[in-house]
Amino acid sequence: MSSVVIIAGPTASGKSRMAIDVARQFDGTVINADSMQVYRELDLLTARPPADDLNAAEHKLYGVLSASEACSVGRWLQMATAEIEGAWSKNRLPIVVGGTGMYIKALMEGLAPIPDVPVAARGEATELYERLGGEEFVTVLAKFDTDAASRIPPGDRQRLIRAYEVLVATGRTLSEWQAEHPATPPLDADFAVIAVTPERADLYASVDARFDTMMATGALDEVARLLELNLDPALPAMKAIGVKELAAHLSGEVDLPTATANAAQATRNFAKRQLTWLRNQVTPDLEISAQYSESFREEIFSFIRHFMLTRHS
Repeated sequence: MSSVVIIAGPTASGKSRMAIDVARQFDGTVINADSMQVYRELDLLTARPPADDLNAAEHKLYGVLSASEACSVGRWLQMATAEIEGAWSKNRLPIVVGGTGMYIKALMEGLAPIPDVPVAARGEATELYERLGGEEFVTVLAKFDTDAASRIPPGDRQRLIRAYEVLVATGRTLSEWQAEHPATPPLDADFAVIAVTPERADLYASVDARFDTMMATGALDEVARLLELNLDPALPAMKAIGVKELAAHLSGEVDLPTATANAAQATRNFAKRQLTWLRNQVTPDLEISAQYSESFREEIFSFIRHFMLTRHS
């Protein structure tokens, strides 16, 4: 059985830097599992690794799609599976890195063959969640899908929206689809999962510092260029964290300091949701309970060496 290393963590936790260090040590290929970093127009706002980092190790699935396209979990899984198999064919170690929980879960467990969900259905579900908040959204969902409402925490935005959008699009619950078409893992692979879970205060400080850097290096201009494309507001790229908040300034609704503060707050909220998902949905093989830094290199390298020596043959 071939090996795959998964590095999961919230935004601004240092996981991309960790992935580069691991790739350079183990002749690896870094494969993106962030649902927004796939869009080429969202460079700064999604904190896609800069050119120097992308050149420091082989990277795949960064900036590969237009913002005019919708990257569903099924589409990402197909692309990621091909890249993993490509890495194996060259005797490279696939290193899947990101914070999009549904992508990671689909890679490890498979995906029930649910019909593609139209952008409008996803937009309806997302708008409802944002308007009601998690607790009230669960109450609404429970009227139609008691199973999902009872097992998904109110803070797990991704999974709740997924359950609702499938219901809207197909008229059937997610659990009904999954029962009829059980998921099977797409790859015969051994997974080693490394979770980066910093203390919340440290993570928030990192988020704020990084957002200041984004603003200083052109994030507002990036949003302006995105808006000039006149894309359907229900498209995933248009819902990237910070787009709505900075667009409000560009339209004259709020001043720039307010827009910046709102975007930073939205990013902190997003990081908190990612941490919640990790703690509820993933049992890591190695957990780094701090921001990643070079001081953790040897612990991580030792873990991966052991994993590769003891994996199933």
